[in-house]
Amino acid sequence: MAETFLLEIVTPTELLFSDQVEIFTAPGCEGEFGVLSGHTNYLVVLRPGELRYTQSGTETSLFVNGGYSEVTPDKTTILIEDAIPTSDINASEAREDLKGAEEELSGLTEGEAGYREVRERYDIAQAKVTFTELKKGH
Repeated sequence: MAETFLLEIVTPTELLFSDQVEIFTAPGCEGEFGVLSGHTNYLVVLRPGELRYTQSGTETSLFVNGGYSEVTPDKTTILIEDAIPTSDINASEAREDLKGAEEELSGLTEGEAGYREVRERYDIAQAKVTFTELKKGH
């Protein structure tokens, strides 16, 4: 049996998950990273993308809009705004969201009011489109 560690996934309103897992992977700002039991201390900003964890041999896949991850040798805490099962991502809706955000961004300049919010929507939609295209290719 694989060694396990505690994974907690927390939003501002609830504890989404808290249990022992064998492995965890997430989209870090510098690229995807993985965690096993005994991992060294690690603090990372998460970008929008797929978060996966394996528990008792079963993998769970969630889409997160970004957040933070704190890793210690026996516990990983994920702080996020929200998460949805990746199976709930609709490819055509994601493409429409991306197109709308692109159009809005074209009329804004960095530093202008509303730019950050639109840029965040763009990044999230882009990550969803990329995720659906990668999964379609497998």
